[in-house]
Amino acid sequence: MRSTLFVLFTLSLLMALAACASQEVIATALVILPTETPTSNPTQTPTLTPSPTSTAIPRTPTPVPTGTLIPTATLPPGFVRYETQSGDTWDALAARFGTTVDEIQCVETAPSCPDLDARGALIPAGVGLLIPDRVRGVTDAVLSPEHPILPDSEFVFSRASIAFDLVGYLDETAGYLKTHRQYLMVNGWNSGAAVVEIVARENSLNPRLLLALLEYQCGCVLGTPGTLADLEPFLKATSINYLRKDLWGQLNWAARRMWAGYAGWRDGTLTEFTLKDGTVVRPAPELNAGTVAVQYFFAFVHDLEGWEKAVSTDGFSTLLADMFDDPWARAVDIYPADVTQPPFILPFEPGTTWSYTGGPHPAFDGNGPWAALDFAPALASRGCVVTDEWVLAVADGVVVRVETGLVVLDLDGEVPADGVEQTGWNVLYLHLEARDRVTLGTVVKAGDRLGHPSCEGGVANGTHVHLARKYNGEWVAADGPLPFNLGGWIAQRGDQPYKGTLQRGDEVRTACTCSWREGWIVVEDE
Repeated sequence: MRSTLFVLFTLSLLMALAACASQEVIATALVILPTETPTSNPTQTPTLTPSPTSTAIPRTPTPVPTGTLIPTATLPPGFVRYETQSGDTWDALAARFGTTVDEIQCVETAPSCPDLDARGALIPAGVGLLIPDRVRGVTDAVLSPEHPILPDSEFVFSRASIAFDLVGYLDETAGYLKTHRQYLMVNGWNSGAAVVEIVARENSLNPRLLLALLEYQCGCVLGTPGTLADLEPFLKATSINYLRKDLWGQLNWAARRMWAGYAGWRDGTLTEFTLKDGTVVRPAPELNAGTVAVQYFFAFVHDLEGWEKAVSTDGFSTLLADMFDDPWARAVDIYPADVTQPPFILPFEPGTTWSYTGGPHPAFDGNGPWAALDFAPALASRGCVVTDEWVLAVADGVVVRVETGLVVLDLDGEVPADGVEQTGWNVLYLHLEARDRVTLGTVVKAGDRLGHPSCEGGVANGTHVHLARKYNGEWVAADGPLPFNLGGWIAQRGDQPYKGTLQRGDEVRTACTCSWREGWIVVEDE
């Protein structure tokens, strides 16, 4: 092996100013709502929306989540028994229950009890724990209902969404969405169904969830034929500054709000939020991430009375089940106990030097898990520069989606993979130039060329490539329980999006949209 120093040029090698802009958009429209910083206390309070207008017959679903409190007569004072659910970690559970990891006890004895020292690791679902509950009867905030609204697999673009025929469903409805059309700058005119499908796929959200939100907020799915005004109750509710009073823009706004709640509950950074009337709410600690995400969305559009109705057993969950049958009957766990990231390589060729320009940051526009990393090739000038450098496949897979600037690889373990983006590991590449870009359906091996880095797709101010991972439809945090590992380089987040480091053994690379050597990664020749 010989180290390719790629000659450090003469003085300083200019790297492209290649961070994704603060509005990283995998999108199809021209005007974008301003990005907001994730917060546990939303302060912007759009206009109150009306109650649900659907005339469908209510039908309460049967919740069967794994994360439950189990009554036990012999519990120590102040403790509750909790059964873990897919995606739980020790640190997040401690934050939700207002306690510490050291105070959590396993009901089972070792070796069946997971390692409490692995605080950031995923806990298998179904493990019985004894946890001090320092939330109930202690917090000054309003405690949310314990009622689960929907499983996580009904929230994300998961296996549970594969069989859903969005177009066929809307063909059987009578609401305005069926006839709605919207022009998007990238692909022209789109039906209402197409807009919902685009938002669902790009944000990795279940399309059933988006349709149910539209129906709950404005009755524009199941109702009677109408006009664009029928969307106004939803659009006004979710518009911050009315720059995007269209279906695509407002559904994306809703997606960002929900992903902020989902990711914050997953990692324990969101434990309370504020409704539009100033009421502070603390979610019941045993709730799943999908439920808290929907609760968080409704916090932006309702006061306490409307919010309590929306999250109650007679609210949104009943409408969702009435529209699409019981979501718990098709629920699947997102993370199995033994999930690991497949071996990945660095996404650039041996004999080249690239810069680590973006540490962990959102995978898509706005809030959500910090699932993405950015890399830029060595260039002689800044900005959006055309280059012949190549971006490589990080693992074996098949190309399951190709759009403007975007490629998605399905990595389900065997080649060819199942070709379904909702299952297993997927890797999203953004900002790949159209020239020489890989085509849909191509089977690739790790190290195969996918295309050239650029500014195409989304928003970018310099030539680079943006990488993000999904597992079973959920964006995977770059430094979470399943950290991004590229040939032994492990991602660690910073105190802000785009900050952070890559570390391999004693080597550390610090993310920066500049040309300093601390961010350079030199790929060795084989």
